[in-house]
Amino acid sequence: MSFPILICDDSSIARKLVKKSLPQDFASEIHVASNGQEALQQLMENPVALMFLDLTMPVMDGIEVLQEIKNRCIEVFVIVISADIQPEMKRRVEELGALDFIEKPVNGPTLTDVLQRFGLY
Repeated sequence: MSFPILICDDSSIARKLVKKSLPQDFASEIHVASNGQEALQQLMENPVALMFLDLTMPVMDGIEVLQEIKNRCIEVFVIVISADIQPEMKRRVEELGALDFIEKPVNGPTLTDVLQRFGLY
């Protein structure tokens, strides 16, 4: 399966690491955003099937993005990738519709496992 994805993280290094960790044949297009506001704009302008979302970002954080996705009924799978791994935060993002929560730094085997678990790869 190959489809457009969006990687949203304020760190260019983290965005590159997610991109590098994806299976080679996974994404047909990769869009990037450095904050939540850019991510929402991308979601409105481009068809995106899956978004990898950081939580701690300037302008608009990941929780605000998840709330806006829910409020606007935007259809996109979201996998949160964050260093904030508190059980309460994991519960909160799942309540807001995220598929899963991956701890930073991400790696290929973990990312592939999550994608396979949800039937995305």
